[in-house]
Amino acid sequence: MDDIPWIVEIEKRSFPTPWSAYAFSCELSDNEFAHYLVATPEGDPAKVVGYGGMWIIIDEAHITNVAVAPDYRGKSLGTFLMNGLFAVARKKGVLQMTLEVRITNSTARSLYEKLGFEAAGIRPGYYVDTQEDAFIMWKKL
Repeated sequence: MDDIPWIVEIEKRSFPTPWSAYAFSCELSDNEFAHYLVATPEGDPAKVVGYGGMWIIIDEAHITNVAVAPDYRGKSLGTFLMNGLFAVARKKGVLQMTLEVRITNSTARSLYEKLGFEAAGIRPGYYVDTQEDAFIMWKKL
């Protein structure tokens, strides 16, 4: 809960329609399916520079959000966070993972493909802020 202000700041700098502090608070306190990780820089564990979250339902995980602070992008923190989510998912018995990503977000798509996700379909108008379509991607663990 103490990391929420950091997470919200990263969220605002990363997404056109960011989640609110209240949304993250509800995820952490009220959603039994939610699992979140944060990345902190060496030597400063009070500062959050990235985060990732997922919902685990039975043997599937749905990645809800992953973001890295702009000043820390390009340093493999996205990969680090995703690998952390994979480890938690495996420990919980997850067999496959899914996520949605904006069709225009080539950086995120490239990361997900590098990590073994494959596009399996399109969700038309998935992003309500722009009506942009999303790729649905899946990965077997």
